[in-house]
Amino acid sequence: MKANFKFLMSFALMVLVTTTLWAQSTFTGKVVDAETGETIPGASVLQQGTTNGTSTDIDGNFSLQLSGKGRLVITFVGYADKVITFDAARSTSLGTIVLSQDALGLDEVVVIGVADIAKDRETPVAVSTIKAEEIMEKLGTKEFPEILKTTPSVYATKQGGGFGDSRVNIRGFDQRNTAVMVNGMPVNDMENGWVYWSNWAGLSDVTSAMQVQRGLGSSKLAISSVGGTINVLTRAAQKNKGGSISVRAGNDNYLKTLGSYNSGMMDNGFSVSALIGRTSGDGFVDGTKFEGYNYFLALGFKPNENHDLQFTVTGAPQWHHQRSYAPSLGDYLEYGEDGDPNIKYNSDWGYLNGEEYSFRRNFYHKPIASLNWDWNLSEKSKIATVLYASVGRGGGTGEIGHLNGTRQYALPKTSRGLVPVDVIQQWNMGQQVPSAFANPKYNQPRVRSLYDGGRYNTGNNGHPNGGGKYGSDNGISRRASMNSHNWYGVISNFNTELSETLTLDFGIDLRSYKGIHYRRVEDLLGADAYIDYDNVNYPNGRKITETYPADFSSMMNVFESVDDEQKIDYHNDGKVRWYGGFGQLEYKKDAISMFIQGAVSSQGYKRIDYFNYLDSDPEQESDWESLVGGNVKGGMNWNINDNHNLFFNAGFYSRQPNFDAVFPNYNDNYINDDLINEKVIGLELGYGFRSENARFNVNLYRTSWADRYTRFSSTFDVNNTPDNNRDDVRGIANLEGVEQIHMGVEFDGNVRLSDNFSLNAMVSYGNWEYGSDVTAAYYDEANNPIQVNGQNQEETLYLDGVKVGDAAQFTARLGFDLKLPKGFKLDMNYLYADKLYADIDHESFNYKGHKGSLELPSYGLLEGGISFKEEFGNNNSITIRFNMDNILDETYISESETNIFPEAGDRTWDGISTKNRVFFGWGRTWNVSATYRF
Repeated sequence: MKANFKFLMSFALMVLVTTTLWAQSTFTGKVVDAETGETIPGASVLQQGTTNGTSTDIDGNFSLQLSGKGRLVITFVGYADKVITFDAARSTSLGTIVLSQDALGLDEVVVIGVADIAKDRETPVAVSTIKAEEIMEKLGTKEFPEILKTTPSVYATKQGGGFGDSRVNIRGFDQRNTAVMVNGMPVNDMENGWVYWSNWAGLSDVTSAMQVQRGLGSSKLAISSVGGTINVLTRAAQKNKGGSISVRAGNDNYLKTLGSYNSGMMDNGFSVSALIGRTSGDGFVDGTKFEGYNYFLALGFKPNENHDLQFTVTGAPQWHHQRSYAPSLGDYLEYGEDGDPNIKYNSDWGYLNGEEYSFRRNFYHKPIASLNWDWNLSEKSKIATVLYASVGRGGGTGEIGHLNGTRQYALPKTSRGLVPVDVIQQWNMGQQVPSAFANPKYNQPRVRSLYDGGRYNTGNNGHPNGGGKYGSDNGISRRASMNSHNWYGVISNFNTELSETLTLDFGIDLRSYKGIHYRRVEDLLGADAYIDYDNVNYPNGRKITETYPADFSSMMNVFESVDDEQKIDYHNDGKVRWYGGFGQLEYKKDAISMFIQGAVSSQGYKRIDYFNYLDSDPEQESDWESLVGGNVKGGMNWNINDNHNLFFNAGFYSRQPNFDAVFPNYNDNYINDDLINEKVIGLELGYGFRSENARFNVNLYRTSWADRYTRFSSTFDVNNTPDNNRDDVRGIANLEGVEQIHMGVEFDGNVRLSDNFSLNAMVSYGNWEYGSDVTAAYYDEANNPIQVNGQNQEETLYLDGVKVGDAAQFTARLGFDLKLPKGFKLDMNYLYADKLYADIDHESFNYKGHKGSLELPSYGLLEGGISFKEEFGNNNSITIRFNMDNILDETYISESETNIFPEAGDRTWDGISTKNRVFFGWGRTWNVSATYRF
């Protein structure tokens, strides 16, 4: 009986093995590069959900035993993963499988018509690319540019910590000198070059990839890419059919909801992609509540193979309270506990009738619409064009006026260090205020105004004939500084293949910009009205009765005219027009690729001042001041073999100064007679290594930035009355010829130790210094030299050899990604920052023998997350993600606005004088999200 049982078991096992072997088939295929068509040796081919896999041979071919139906995942470092289905009953030949490189290997189609996207082992620039999957997983509650801080030479902070108030530096250059492009369109403010990320809060939800090109970059436009270029690519309408719903919650009542849907390409050639979301929360920093919405709509039309049109519109209306003033370290400690600083402390807010009330509230709506048209003229020639428009409305609030001669920020604080908003309202209404708020020298009761008997607030200078800022008719209001704009542009690029090795590009870049700047009363805080004495067209003052709330109602209609708004303090327009042309010649043959680019632009500036000039005065509108600039740059990449490549690039920029250098005074149309272009010279050498399981990059760079412009202000007692600051004169020193030299080395790489585990690393070391001393004279508001005791007042900054501040010159990262069984994935990163110096302030460097730049303490941050993904049905899935930032709850200073070294007897924190005004980074934060895709 036992023998029969053994026989039956052996027979059954033989049948099972035979059946399995019979059911298996040998599948074959070839893996090639999407751009070059060249084969990819060493690519991993793995049956999804199993350990059954192989690698491609030297010719890119592979064979694998498979059975039934299933999916294969093809991966190779530097390329996007590719998933294909197989069915043994239909065919065992998988044919040619195309992998796209990281820059273009996206999970969805993107608009790239005029965008200059660097290609690995081809474009000779230092580059890092972050795809949509990583952004959606790891961004969490971080600000959009913070996702870049894991890449070399990038330093990103939250600044004051308000929603969207983050900033980014690349190779030591701030956002004014880092070009930000959305689908090839420049979005840096055309007056000052800044990028306000709160206006772009919705970009992270519609981004297919974000690529940072360090250094001069590959853009053909004459843009301000001294430090680098950030290219943001949004998804196009042809994204595959389907949609998603997601919810994210986090610390401090953070809540984000999001929904999207994509039609896919329909039979008539049309396609639609839409997204809408809402974000709100209390903010990590005290007194920084926020609420924002974001929307995106893409309409695509592809009538035939020669024409592809994409219309997109996106915007992110929002309001948020800010911490715009950096408190002193002493204040953080005073309002902390047990000797520890209260890193959430914010001196810009208080309570009014029991509700959070901030004097610093940002509100803005900046939709941008674009029409991309890609036209294939022939097999060798094409034209890519984008027409775009941006109409922005909004601004930021602040206080204006005095209480008993004292500005809001100098009033006594509450026991928690907050603004006594209730007391300000009581004063404005003529009620009794506590004695602590009485100015012992100028104390007067709040009485009826000299104007016409009401209780009116006035500006910072007060009633000209009623005691000025010390008059009893002066109170404190909340005003809004409006910075609206209308911006239109077109970029068109013609591309043609001259031969098998040469490609020519040339095109135009045209822009027109109008900035609309004024102030309006946002909240009278109990006063009857506001009297404005700053408009020369109203010599007896103008009573302002209208108030305008800083909320969605005042910014949603971006086409609403602002002409009829009652304005205070100042009102001027800044106009900028830009005419640019560019060209590029590119050579590619075998292992060599080279390019040379050139661009030229004429930038014109005009200022119209409606407050400081009579309407009848022809000087109210300045002449156009035009400056010509441009650049030339080139580079070469050599693919030594399949593993190694070398590249170099060099370039020269002659860049026009910003608007405030052309019109250096805030209150007139005086044009700077000493205007010169800034000079930028960049050099870079790079090495890359690629293999089946590893990828490394090393870059050396040197960038010199000369003839840059900056300005400082100071007050002077021209009448030798030190005890009376009523007659002090404010002066401006325009410092020209400032030079900075930035040199450094960068390394980044990743190693795949197995199909489920990879390590990532980054190290960047910089030496960023000023290259010369500079001297400038002080001028008053009438552009006259300021004299004290018969001597012209000058400002000399002794900057030669001083370290550039505001960004860490040494950064490092070590992290891993681990795929776990059953759809789980874990990732962690440790980020380290050192050689972080305070931002320079002129008081610290206007004498010989100064101590140099103040070095802030180094710090390290641990962050990580875990996700779970379950696929079911027909392309349906649910993903759950948990992130935690600053896991170890490190307390650290992220930036300092002052450069004060400790003296004997001074109080310090971690070796830093508590007199310094700083911003702390955030402590431990968390968020969890759930996304359903269908």
